[in-house]
Amino acid sequence: MLQTEAITTEGLRIQGQAPDDPLLPRVKQALELSGLHSRELMHSDGHWCGEVRTNATTTAEHVLLCQALGIDLDADREAFISWFRSTQGADGGWSIVPDHVGDISVTVEAYLALKILGVSEDDATMRSARDFAITAGGVARVRIFTRIYLAMFGLFPWAAVPELPPELILLPSMVPVSIYHWSAWARATVVPLLIISHHRPIYALPAGKSTSSNYLDELWCNPKDKMVPYNHDQPTAWRFDPFMLIFTLADSILHRLNGLRSLNPIRPFALRKCVDWILEHQEDVGDIGDIMPPLHGTILALNLEGYPLHSDPIRQGLEAIERFAYRDKHGKRIQTTVSPFWDTSLMLIALGDARMESGPWLTRSLGWLQQHQRLGNYGDWKVNNPGLKAGGFSFGYFNTWYPDVDDTASAVMAIIRQDERLVSSASILDALNWLLGMQNTDGGWGAFDRDNNNLFLNKIPFSDMEALCDPSTADVTGHVLEAFGVFLAVSARQESQNKANVLTDRIASASRKALCYLSATQEPSGAWYGRWGCNYIYGTSAALCAMAYFGSKDSIWSKRADGMKNDVDLAIRWLETVQNRDGGWGETVDSYKDSSRAGSGPSTASQTAWALMALLPYLPPSSWAIQRGVEYLLRTQTRTASQGATWQEKAYTGTGFPKHFYMGYSLYSHYFPMMALGRYAYPCIEWQENWRPKTE
Repeated sequence: MLQTEAITTEGLRIQGQAPDDPLLPRVKQALELSGLHSRELMHSDGHWCGEVRTNATTTAEHVLLCQALGIDLDADREAFISWFRSTQGADGGWSIVPDHVGDISVTVEAYLALKILGVSEDDATMRSARDFAITAGGVARVRIFTRIYLAMFGLFPWAAVPELPPELILLPSMVPVSIYHWSAWARATVVPLLIISHHRPIYALPAGKSTSSNYLDELWCNPKDKMVPYNHDQPTAWRFDPFMLIFTLADSILHRLNGLRSLNPIRPFALRKCVDWILEHQEDVGDIGDIMPPLHGTILALNLEGYPLHSDPIRQGLEAIERFAYRDKHGKRIQTTVSPFWDTSLMLIALGDARMESGPWLTRSLGWLQQHQRLGNYGDWKVNNPGLKAGGFSFGYFNTWYPDVDDTASAVMAIIRQDERLVSSASILDALNWLLGMQNTDGGWGAFDRDNNNLFLNKIPFSDMEALCDPSTADVTGHVLEAFGVFLAVSARQESQNKANVLTDRIASASRKALCYLSATQEPSGAWYGRWGCNYIYGTSAALCAMAYFGSKDSIWSKRADGMKNDVDLAIRWLETVQNRDGGWGETVDSYKDSSRAGSGPSTASQTAWALMALLPYLPPSSWAIQRGVEYLLRTQTRTASQGATWQEKAYTGTGFPKHFYMGYSLYSHYFPMMALGRYAYPCIEWQENWRPKTE
């Protein structure tokens, strides 16, 4: 429930004095209005959580889950239909991001869901979707995950789906293909699929239609031939890739042996281990892994293993799904994930950057964040890192098994920027110790695990989204390095090294390695790739915001700063080059498939803010690029229905799986511009003239 207290300007005035700057009065007003809106958005217990918008697949798969289990959809039927209609593209398909060309997998799943919900094939929505699907190659072109859902209703042959033997669960963690060398999200998704793949269920379709019917044949270009190979895009690629060859041969052998289903004495034991793993990882309230695919799979897998719908694991799982639901004038949809800790940390950083006066509302928010630190001595991260003490933060409400590096780094910055006296608190020191223990050998950080970088796993036939690994990335590394920089800077100011010096030397060593990693991964253009945000603007911002803490002339890092200067100069020039004529910055998801599109796209509030935060430590506030960027944010801020103001953004600037899955965080267009304007008015790092780019 949202905060219902009366909203006033009392307690939200911006502190401090600012230099003489004609833009500053407008910036201060914009920050005050956005601060008011921040309080309007806050939940009564002090946290924030905006909608995470994604494509139609999660909602479609929920409809398919309900159909498979015989769950009545009548109460939400019209709301689901309304939302599907509202998200259909002009070309008839459903896309992976708004205003983009349709995607065949998303379209097929949405079409099937609408058909199950009772929408007639003659409906205009269905006709245009059909036309798009056929033009795009039909059902034969869908991804593996969509194939699995179709196979569960007899609409795709199970023989045309990669084998996933449950015996994978038995492989010890030291084996390179063990599930503990898979990314956390893949691991949580695949374990339930091991059970589903064993059973190969075929569920009934509406009106008692047989699954051997032609229920979806209208979306096939050739419905008489459904045994479509899953390497149709690269039918001979295995000849040139030894890992692909090995995995392809293994899959072929497993198919010939019927997936080891027959005369396999260890299969029951493997299935039991899969069930045990699921039950161990499922939270007491039903969630698993903060994301919807594992939860859908868990419910189906447990039901196939004999758990009735009224059993606690399935009942609680279904209740958890409803907590992911979002309903508004467009209808009802199911979010793929929810982001309370991410949103709360970033909002607190933004309010700190804007110098909002602390009051009970912010104290409540800070307390909410601190209370949810994951201090339990368990989690998948410990399997390959057993000696590390817990201390991380998670992304969603109920996720004790998968704290992540990015959320932990943002929580550290949020807590310190809200109350510098907490810099040496147990919460901060535990979080920093955990981050230090999660650093990869290459000097960077991934999201959930340490050294989760067996990229050859992406050659497994199941991995057509190239997301089975969690290696170091520049954006996560930059965020951790920035958290280290904030900690070191505030510790020095507070003269609290005596309490924190047990970590200071380790942080210094880890930071040097991280700076080397960033230098090694910089693109020739000067940009950095953004794994979790779109794209090069995000990665570049994370790197530059971090490096600014380690390069002043009088810093102990001055020697390293000399080596970083060229990297910084190149990155600044790149950001200046890609600034749009309207003063903002923007980049579409197309840059993931075509790097020549880096930094290219219509301006957005969040991406403009990222660019400004990257430039502010290195360029004087009066510079042309910064002035134009700030003007863009001031010009595009809009008043809300109440007293506050915010920014509007339709584009998805968050990334799930590059090239395949993107997210639109509804609060990105609010707190990131607040950060940028706050750092413009009240810089957390003074502009460093020694890093000013050389003029041509």
